[in-house]
Amino acid sequence: MPRKEQFSGCLIGQCLGDALGFPVEGYPPAMCEQYVNDVLRTGHIGERGRGPFPFGQYTDDSQLARELMRSYLACARFDPGDYAHRIATLFAEGRIVGHGRTTAEAAWRLIQGVPWEKAGTPPPAAGNGSAMRAGPIGLIFYDDPEGLIQAAHDQGRITHQDSRCSAGAVAIAGAVALALRPGSVQASSFLHQLSRWVERIDVSVATYLRRLIDWVPLDPCRAVKFIARAGLTPEAHGEDHGITPFVTSSVLWSLYAFLRTPENYWETICTAIAVGGDVDTTAAMAGAISGAHLGLDAIPIDLARRLSDQGTWGFAELVELAHRCYELKIRRRSNS
Repeated sequence: MPRKEQFSGCLIGQCLGDALGFPVEGYPPAMCEQYVNDVLRTGHIGERGRGPFPFGQYTDDSQLARELMRSYLACARFDPGDYAHRIATLFAEGRIVGHGRTTAEAAWRLIQGVPWEKAGTPPPAAGNGSAMRAGPIGLIFYDDPEGLIQAAHDQGRITHQDSRCSAGAVAIAGAVALALRPGSVQASSFLHQLSRWVERIDVSVATYLRRLIDWVPLDPCRAVKFIARAGLTPEAHGEDHGITPFVTSSVLWSLYAFLRTPENYWETICTAIAVGGDVDTTAAMAGAISGAHLGLDAIPIDLARRLSDQGTWGFAELVELAHRCYELKIRRRSNS
């Protein structure tokens, strides 16, 4: 059974990765690499926020992951209808930070009363909004692969109907579930298991997960040339802006960052951010997986204590939420 600190490590690991990437979200690779070298690696973290937000603010990636855990706690199960209502409420009250267009469009449909099963934006919209918030599904269903696949798919299609988006959600949720297991992480077996789960939803994403086995040993400068283009047509490659919000490449990069240094949270986050692009999301997803594997003690607590969502839901509240979800999960498991 996982430890309580792995549940809190997952949520705090996600929120902190998100907050560390937020100041340079959307920036080109050179600027993100400089940020990692001059800020993250030199101890000047915390001096740099973004816009009106000081350091420690996390974005929609982690706001929505948090709301998924709150929904689980309130319903004592995963309820996509309740979760959809919470997504809509965040948008309706103007509390969402840094949202993507596809998620916002779906949230507006939810606000207008469209059922959650029909609110998601149809293909070919294939952003990473479904995957970025899927980590808690891996905590809730770590012992139930069938339930994990279905729940990851359902929470994803609230906003995204493209099968690649649900597959990305299964990949991140599945990675968290696998990361909870004791012992060292072996990239090959880890990715083979993920691909078997993901191919139930989308074969193309599963194929790229298997190809990632060959890319993990490459240094980041070489690996990004393959991963950033994964699943994109040649016309869509364009200029080198790092990892885009496209679900396949951003999920692959998050997994790459974790599997490069599975025993080092900080290096995982630095790798996720240095490549540039949608780095708050890649660092959030990689941080959730790393935190689930290593636990809360492996995360820089002095930085984590500065987490905040516009003055609310800081470190202590997030840890308490994660631990209460853990206790609920263990009770339900004991009673089943």
